[in-house]
Amino acid sequence: MGSLRNDSIEFKSENQIALNPRERARILRKIDWHLLPFVTVFYLLSFLDRANVGNARVAGMATNLNLTGFRYNIAAAVFFIPYSLAEVPSNIALKLFRPSRWIPSIMVAWGVVMTLMCLIKSYQSLVVARAFLGLTEAGLFPGVNYCICLWYPRSERSKRIAILFSAASVAGAFGGLLAYGIERMEGVGGLHGWQWIFCLEGIVTVLVAILSFFYMQDYPETGNFLTEPERLYVVNMVKQDANHLSSRFDTKFIWQAIKDYKTYVQILIYLGMLVPGYAIALFSPTIINELGYSAANAQLLSVPPFVAGAIGTVAVGVYSDKHNLRGPYIIGGALVSLVGYILLYTSVKAGPSYAGACLAAAGTFPTVPVILAWAGSNAGGDLKRGVVLAMVIGISNLGGICSSFIYIDPPRFHIGHVTVMGFLSLSIITSLFAMWDYNRLNKKKEAQCVAENITDDRGCEFEDMGDASPLFSNEYPRPINSGCALECGFHFNQITNTVQRVLECQEGTKKCENLQIGHRCDLAVRFPVPVRSIPDTPVISSLVVTTS
Repeated sequence: MGSLRNDSIEFKSENQIALNPRERARILRKIDWHLLPFVTVFYLLSFLDRANVGNARVAGMATNLNLTGFRYNIAAAVFFIPYSLAEVPSNIALKLFRPSRWIPSIMVAWGVVMTLMCLIKSYQSLVVARAFLGLTEAGLFPGVNYCICLWYPRSERSKRIAILFSAASVAGAFGGLLAYGIERMEGVGGLHGWQWIFCLEGIVTVLVAILSFFYMQDYPETGNFLTEPERLYVVNMVKQDANHLSSRFDTKFIWQAIKDYKTYVQILIYLGMLVPGYAIALFSPTIINELGYSAANAQLLSVPPFVAGAIGTVAVGVYSDKHNLRGPYIIGGALVSLVGYILLYTSVKAGPSYAGACLAAAGTFPTVPVILAWAGSNAGGDLKRGVVLAMVIGISNLGGICSSFIYIDPPRFHIGHVTVMGFLSLSIITSLFAMWDYNRLNKKKEAQCVAENITDDRGCEFEDMGDASPLFSNEYPRPINSGCALECGFHFNQITNTVQRVLECQEGTKKCENLQIGHRCDLAVRFPVPVRSIPDTPVISSLVVTTS
């Protein structure tokens, strides 16, 4: 990869660095190559190891361990109790320790637990093992989401979290294929085929964890793959995106997260999508099996719904960032999933029911990274963001307990499908409320800035306020930093963060006129910028425009 050229970067002031948009994109791609492969593989293994109990059940575990009545449901549900309780402490520990030490350590722990699950010989031992698996896996997903927030500005996170979470869909598909092959090891080494599923998948997790000790990156400040100018730019970019809020460790930021009602709104949104997500992961082989397919074919037919989910996850993540929208994509995904579950509820034929399962997965999985990007982007300050993400993920994962007990009336599973549709409706309603509320808060802060003459120069006064700072914009701000140069007069009002008048922003025949808060100009600023502006007006490169 290329390095940052001296003529590509310009230090506008002590606190501001302007960069050619192509160089900015190149640096972000460089970060992608050194960060995303690790966290994506980590989450793939995490989801594979927690959900493989569904494949093991169909592969004969239910018969061998006498999982009658609610026994399988209890074994599936017990995972989520320690998993949910340990997520906030884990993200606090991640702030105190290095990610490259904490995350691989918990991976080794759950990999060992998963490997030893091949020795399970009773229902009681399965329940104990699942509880320990939940405890050791707890820190992975909130931890890697927090790491993404440390490396990328808010406008770039959704697509990265989407790539990360697509690993869950791939794990679902891959898990079905693996189970189809591994269960044929029945009797090898005196173990059942389902025991080999646990053993082999656990060994892979341990090996990957050991390698990651040596190659995983920690923070932009210590990224050894970046040149010094690149490192300065990334650190400055993330700092400016955070509105210069505090990044130090202080327990008051933990309490800010706990007391913020917006945290619980995001929890309800995520809970509404997670119950359907876990229902698909834990019961799709069973649901497909009940449609009349054999156990082996059910393993294979559980693959396409997850493939549809993986494709939809990446596509929605990319377009969510491109259009600067979160809520509408969450609502759209929930509606698609609702259609799928309506098909599952009403159809008596295998074909339409299977199509419903594919739609359910394609609608549910893509919303998860968008929700997490939304939650992280609206939490101000490093520590508060880490705690908010852990609370959203941790508390919402208690929905997995619900998912474990709702599919109890085969072959149509009406109770399960109706329950899931209710949770999808909850997500839609709370998303609508969040969109309205963030817009209300933005307008309130803009009015406060005007009334009290608050500008970015006073940022240090509000650094401990988190997202309550009047300088913090909810949803997320979109910097104008790529495209064409302003060749004409403009007036930038620093108090209200608006462009009062843009006569012409032109590259060829394209124009952006009368740009204001809430409007978007796809043509933005190329650096260095030839600008003719009125005296004493800040350079346009510092402009941030909030989009809908």
